[in-house]
Amino acid sequence: MSEKKPTRSELKRQSIIDAAKQAFQELGVQGTSMDELAARAQVSKRTVYNHFASKEALVMYLISDLWQQATQSPGCDYNPGSDLYAQLRALLELEIKTICNPQYIDLNRMAFDYFFHQPDALRKEMEKFKAHETGVQRWIKSAVADGRLTQLDVEVASGQIHNLIKGGCFWPQLLQLSGPPTQAEQVALAERTTAMFLSYYQA
Repeated sequence: MSEKKPTRSELKRQSIIDAAKQAFQELGVQGTSMDELAARAQVSKRTVYNHFASKEALVMYLISDLWQQATQSPGCDYNPGSDLYAQLRALLELEIKTICNPQYIDLNRMAFDYFFHQPDALRKEMEKFKAHETGVQRWIKSAVADGRLTQLDVEVASGQIHNLIKGGCFWPQLLQLSGPPTQAEQVALAERTTAMFLSYYQA
């Protein structure tokens, strides 16, 4: 069976997304206008708005897409025959790498700037993120079912992991308190977080 070809609308949408990624990287999110996106995507400004109601909506889509790329990676799957520490550390290194992506930080900074005075809108966007099961949550569920982790609240346990990660590399960058961590610092953060998690929850 031949693969279904994307529709004209789908092609235009992808062109807008690709243009946004390029423009945000070159000009920054704040420096990119919808006119600029339309020109780069070679579509009308109206077409851009048909797919994304605002630049903020496009930013949130790209943030979600970057996060999904990390958490849906094939390398995130639980392996019953493999060392727990090595598995979780590799999974966290992948997520930390995504968080430390300059584009991811820039997009999040704009989103927070925009939603700071719109708490209800921000809450709705965060609920959308929670609706997607992360790689960490899937991994924890599988490890618990395999008897290698103690019985636990998956949402609480995964939240503890992400709080440690974000406290170590996301918030300092977002608030411009520090630059991006080096590769060695990213690995060290993954190792510390993994060791702390397993010291409490490993069966």
